[in-house]
Amino acid sequence: MTKAWLLVFFSALTWSVVNPRDALTWFLEVFPALLAFALLWGTRRRFHFTPLAYFLILLHCIILMVGGHYTYAEVPLFDQLKDVFAWHRNNYDKLGHFAQGFVPAIVAREILIRNAVVVAGNWRFFIVTSICLAISALYELIEWGVALASGAAAEAFLGTQGDIWDTQSDMAFALVGAIVAQIALGRMHGSQIDNLSK
Repeated sequence: MTKAWLLVFFSALTWSVVNPRDALTWFLEVFPALLAFALLWGTRRRFHFTPLAYFLILLHCIILMVGGHYTYAEVPLFDQLKDVFAWHRNNYDKLGHFAQGFVPAIVAREILIRNAVVVAGNWRFFIVTSICLAISALYELIEWGVALASGAAAEAFLGTQGDIWDTQSDMAFALVGAIVAQIALGRMHGSQIDNLSK
């Protein structure tokens, strides 16, 4: 992590925590970003990621912080896009779930490659995609648990906006994100991994 990375992360975190729409929702949405930072900081000397992975992790953290500040159903830009594209709902959470597949795909891919866990490309693609789906499913189970524990107070966290298929579409967006990341960024990511070993 560079100083610029840390500056952007903590600037976004500071902005996010000031007057969020709902304090509990802020914590629930931003907690994964805080956990990611703690893991990256704790392992920074043993396992230094590629610039691509660090950039994507930071981008995902910012997505989480914006969602935490406004709640996923009320991000202003996506309210405007809703009007422009005649969406029936604010789709910021779909961006978040796409990132939930896209970013972990690169992180998982890097860990598998650099630790020589899976050498073959086709199996690696399948396993990375499966890992991303498992992360997405775990997140949906956490949302379910929060909803059961807090009742109506969980509405801002869940952000279903009346969509009975929200859980399934969230996982579908994560699946698409995982596949797109590997196809679109696989070559660039491979080059950066090769450069780390030189």
